[in-house]
Amino acid sequence: MVCPRCIDTVKDIFDNLNIETSSIELGEVNTPNHISSDQKSRLEELLSARGFELLQDQKSKLIGQIKAIIIDQIHHNKEALNVNFSTLISDKLNQEYSSLSRLFSSVEGITIERFILKQKIERVKELIFYNELTLSEISHQMDYSSVAHLSAQFKKETGMTPTAFKQMRNSGRLFLDQL
Repeated sequence: MVCPRCIDTVKDIFDNLNIETSSIELGEVNTPNHISSDQKSRLEELLSARGFELLQDQKSKLIGQIKAIIIDQIHHNKEALNVNFSTLISDKLNQEYSSLSRLFSSVEGITIERFILKQKIERVKELIFYNELTLSEISHQMDYSSVAHLSAQFKKETGMTPTAFKQMRNSGRLFLDQL
């Protein structure tokens, strides 16, 4: 789950199946009661139809939590991050960053840093697309050291400059769950 609408969608699925939840957050649903195998099967089916998947093993859950932390910070958190992502992830999950990083890379095929960069570039695309901020303001909001640094990373990731992207009619933006 990567956004508040995703949380609402998942909540609706659980409600429709009459499965009680104690909490629903980005990337995680807690239930106070045991879920039967029939309920679990139906839940997987309904989640899959909406573009979600049920993560059951501990490694998958951990990777989902890492992604949710990153996405929440980049796309939904208005406050600047006052620590680096490795510290944030390590503190929130109460685990060593090096082991989390190795696990993420082995399963996802990219590093956490690369995933963060992809998320930041998608957020920059969104901010450019809505045309409410200057490139300088976007650079500051996304915690880049300069507009030049943002532009260089943007071009490396997308193959075009932010200005060329802004002029493009078809934005080429990806939904968060497609990254």
